[in-house]
This record gives sequence, structure tokens and C-alpha cells, in this order.
Amino acid sequence: MHLFCKLFHHEFVIKKDITHYVKEYECIHCRKQFTTSDTGNLTPLTSKRREINSELKSLHKKRSQKTSYS
Repeated sequence: MHLFCKLFHHEFVIKKDITHYVKEYECIHCRKQFTTSDTGNLTPLTSKRREINSELKSLHKKRSQKTSYS
């Protein structure tokens, strides 16, 4: 972990919007990536979470297209 992050905690930027509530973040100092968990907390972005986010984004996109036509 980057020294700055150890002393002052991570400083995040949003890398991807998955849904209105789920996002992927990256620390600008150490480049560690996180995502929003199902409980709303930040959790490390693992390959499994990345796959879940990808499917969630696809479902969200389909649902929003369906409701915009109604």
C-alpha cells in the first residue's frame, strides 16, 4: 500500500458507473480498485466482483431500455 494511503487513507475517483448505486473506484495514489458491495460498503474489486458488476450493468441497461419504451 502507498505510504500516503497508510497515513491519510485512500483518495478515490469513480472509474465506472455500474448502476445508480454501484460504482467502481480507484485510489489515485496506490491504484487499488474497489467497488460498492451489496450492503453499500466499499470492498476490494476482485475478478469475481468485476464479473458480477459486468452482469449487473448489462441487466440494468436492459431494464432501463425496457422502461424507457413503456
